[in-house]
Amino acid sequence: MNYTDLISTIGVSLILLAFFLNTFKYIADNGKLYFVMNITGGAFACYGSILLGSVPFIILEGTWSIVALVGLIKNLKQ
Repeated sequence: MNYTDLISTIGVSLILLAFFLNTFKYIADNGKLYFVMNITGGAFACYGSILLGSVPFIILEGTWSIVALVGLIKNLKQ
């Protein structure tokens, strides 16, 4: 496994783990951990997509991270 694969795998794994944990009610969908896992996972996956030069996935994962960051900020303000 090369560097790009490792970074991308970490990112996608964090996003999927957050989804799994939320789906089975281990973490709340408005909890800080959920947002942090999505921000971090999306950022890693976005960076991996940049290394691969995959523009559609750069947009997808970058947007994923930004939306999760906005959600976390809103959550912290409450």
